[in-house]
Amino acid sequence: MSESLKVSIGGLSIAGIKEQNQDAFAAQTPDSPLLQHKGVACALADGVSSSAESHVASQTSVTQFLSDYYSTPDSWSVKNSAAKVLTALNRWLYQHGNSGSRAKNSLVTTFSAIVIKSTTAHLFHVGDSRIYRLRDGELELLTQDHASNFGGNKSYLTRALGIDSHVEVDYRQETVEKGDLFMLSTDGLHEFIGKKALIGKLSALEADLEAEAKKLVHTALEAGSDDNISCLLVHVDQLPVEELDEAHRKLTHLPIPPVLEVGNSIDGYEVQEVLFSGTRSHLYLVRDKESQQLFALKTPSENFAEDPLYLDGFIKEEWVGKRINHPSVMKVFTPVREKKFLYYLSEYIPGQSLRQWMVDNPKPDLDQVRELIKQIAVAVRALDRLEMIHQDLKPENILIDRNGRVKLIDFGTVRIKGIDEISSPLENDIPQGSVNYVAPEYLLGQKGTHCSDLFSIGVIAYEMLTGKVPYKERPANNYMIKGYGELDYLSSRHERSDLPDWIEGCLAKACAADPSRRYPVLSEFLFDLDNPNRAFQISERNKPLIEKNPLLVWKGLCVLLFLLNAVQLLL
Repeated sequence: MSESLKVSIGGLSIAGIKEQNQDAFAAQTPDSPLLQHKGVACALADGVSSSAESHVASQTSVTQFLSDYYSTPDSWSVKNSAAKVLTALNRWLYQHGNSGSRAKNSLVTTFSAIVIKSTTAHLFHVGDSRIYRLRDGELELLTQDHASNFGGNKSYLTRALGIDSHVEVDYRQETVEKGDLFMLSTDGLHEFIGKKALIGKLSALEADLEAEAKKLVHTALEAGSDDNISCLLVHVDQLPVEELDEAHRKLTHLPIPPVLEVGNSIDGYEVQEVLFSGTRSHLYLVRDKESQQLFALKTPSENFAEDPLYLDGFIKEEWVGKRINHPSVMKVFTPVREKKFLYYLSEYIPGQSLRQWMVDNPKPDLDQVRELIKQIAVAVRALDRLEMIHQDLKPENILIDRNGRVKLIDFGTVRIKGIDEISSPLENDIPQGSVNYVAPEYLLGQKGTHCSDLFSIGVIAYEMLTGKVPYKERPANNYMIKGYGELDYLSSRHERSDLPDWIEGCLAKACAADPSRRYPVLSEFLFDLDNPNRAFQISERNKPLIEKNPLLVWKGLCVLLFLLNAVQLLL
């Protein structure tokens, strides 16, 4: 039986003895699927009293953070989503707080937020508001104050939203346990209630967290708090748990359709042509009977009806394809009618695969290769921007349409940062993609990065130019390695001596087994593919003699062998 994330939230913010409340907090528990993809978010801010409009800064910060955070792509990680939002939020506060007739830094506030997604808490913090966690009777402060005391009893903020055009926000991850209690507070509360008293009051909390927050706020007020007082309590009632059987039931709630033939129909789509039929999947050209529009329709094979990992990858293909809107990436469409079977619709791309193009062009011009590699890189960057890694880049997964435009397909092995943060019983512990193109770090059991896709692009470029792959092909049943030293790179010049040294150097760096020796970004690889890098060029003086004058070397070896034979005859 699967369970979803459940939290209880309650809080209170008062002006205290001050005329105006410059504190603010906000929290949101969205419905599914947003709850699964983005989690529960809570934020608290304390407007700096020396700022003329600090109450605007604090209120804007917490409300805008939640609104913008839940508007970021589902594929983004929590860290990246929050970082983008906070960077934009800080820039807005700084620019509007230092413009027109406003006093300098009139929109400045502290900020603390917690996002609980799946079984992890993501903390973001700047200033001297705080986040605590009570677990098993132990109270731990999870944030560090950004304040300094320059003498006397008054402290000054060293970091806050709106102080500068750039802000450094602390980030921390914590594994969440059922029963954890998080408290977000401003200094008007935590500076007037000691740790021992806090533990006692938090340990005795009742179910009504709003009432308990009210008790804490008034305790601080009675203790002499001379500031605004705010407290936000977040209790973890239930963590998401999903068993493998439940995951499999979700994946198979739609039946796999039987193998189709021309003339058959499925959900109003008539098969015009069988484009591909294999052991893993089937691909058809179909026409919508209502709109007459052509689509490609892909179905899984019934051979994998009991394989949840395969089915998860198939469903992921549709999920990814719907979220990428780029001319170099295959578009996936939402059917206009309710689906009764497991399949997905994509654009129909007449043309050929890069594999067929390589067969037709065994020794292509360098400019042809450059142009196609650039297009592949553009498609991969579209995934990068959504924090996705393809993980299965190979000639079969790259199509070239009739206009010569590259189309990237097959998203079943795509790694998605945002989805990685969601706990799942479906763990793939085998290397992603085809062994000859997959980055060596996968063969060591490591997770891939964008640098892994760059490796695959390098291998494709190498193969387009030489007809070979840069490393000895490994058998499918013996692909794992113990170290990068097991892989011996073969120079592209062994296959094509006409390639310049700097092209070989560029390919060698892109295809380096150790990811630390590869290009850090695609743009550097593409630049070196176009422009001779002096670091890769070998002068004639330093070239091996066999490369400078191979005929002379072979003549010399023949003379040497003749002399050795003559000496043996004389003896």
